[in-house]
Amino acid sequence: MVELRVTASPPGPDPTAALAQYRRRAGIYDLELALFEPIRERALQRLELRRGQTVLDLGCGTGLSFPGLWAGIGAGGRIVGIEQSPEMLAKARERVVEHGWKNVRLLQAPIAQSPLRGRADAALFHLTHDILRDPAALAHVVQHLKPGARVVASGLKWSRTWAFPINVVVLAAARHSVTTLEGLEAPWGHLAALLGDMRIESAYAGGVFVASGVVRRR
Repeated sequence: MVELRVTASPPGPDPTAALAQYRRRAGIYDLELALFEPIRERALQRLELRRGQTVLDLGCGTGLSFPGLWAGIGAGGRIVGIEQSPEMLAKARERVVEHGWKNVRLLQAPIAQSPLRGRADAALFHLTHDILRDPAALAHVVQHLKPGARVVASGLKWSRTWAFPINVVVLAAARHSVTTLEGLEAPWGHLAALLGDMRIESAYAGGVFVASGVVRRR
């Protein structure tokens, strides 16, 4: 999206700004994301979860993905939700209590410093651009995934250069929900370097993506 970019490289993610942003949004976050629920559903499908698996929900927010993840893994599986915003995680905890899920573990921490244990079968990054642009966070996550684990990321991206109206919408949404525009042309780039080939799908006239890949077998 040439028309909306600056010539200098934009700064990377700002954790402090992200915490302030999600503190403001926690109360209305679920309503804000209603438009993107079809993308969440597609991302969940790409995970191809099976009963008994362990799945990481990175930047889990208020836990909106938990019902779909739980449907895939069942009572015998495990969900590990990681979120640095205490306000967002409080909403996620309420959701867990409301549904009576006993197999959901919640961690309040930046992804790169999260106290993960063992190796999971799958990982979801839904609308987590800042995390996807943090190589240290991604490396930490991949270290805690089994060989062959499926990884799915979804979120905003620049559409084609000529799609000016779409990119105006992407810019407005990004400024409301991320702290950096760096890498918005291919947000999955750092993740692809860790996983190898990825399948990239576009939606919403190219302004949204779903990327899926597999952890290399050692």
